Amino acid sequence: MAVSRKKKESAVSQYTEDLSSSKGFILADYSGLKVSEIEDIRRSVRPVGGKVQVVKNRLLLLALEEAGLSLPSEYLDGPTAISYCYDEVPAVAKALVDATKGHPALKLKGGMVGASVLAAHQVAAIADLPPREVLLAQVLGTIHAPATRIAGAVASGIRQVVNVLQAYVDKLEEGNAAPAAIDVAAEAA
Repeated sequence: MAVSRKKKESAVSQYTEDLSSSKGFILADYSGLKVSEIEDIRRSVRPVGGKVQVVKNRLLLLALEEAGLSLPSEYLDGPTAISYCYDEVPAVAKALVDATKGHPALKLKGGMVGASVLAAHQVAAIADLPPREVLLAQVLGTIHAPATRIAGAVASGIRQVVNVLQAYVDKLEEGNAAPAAIDVAAEAA
């Protein structure tokens, strides 16, 4: 059954809107999957801020052109499902990689984050990244560690100077205590 021109324009418009509002997207070949299996994948991606949609390659290509994006042509060969990443790309990538384990017929083609094109193995690598909060904590720890070491070194130097001054003060007090003890002994005699 042919799709009307108006429906095609509407689909391209929707694809373009989804592309512009997402942080990235991942393409997969879904051939061999049942509709219920695709629904399972959709349900697994939704909670992590993603959306899976079966697309027509030609219409997606038009939407990509409208959005100013380009992909290798092999990414749009065969049946294609696109996963939009509205929140964090690694979470959606992890959900899809996990889905490929449960549904071997699902094959990742690649994707795009910002203006960077990703191959299938790069999508799998992104899936292995820890959550954003953990990455930020690691970066902060990396930045904080040298500052802590510098502060420790400065404090250590200051402690050494203070210890030397305290030893000098103690020595002076001992020197002043001896003449005072002699004066007290002389008065008592």
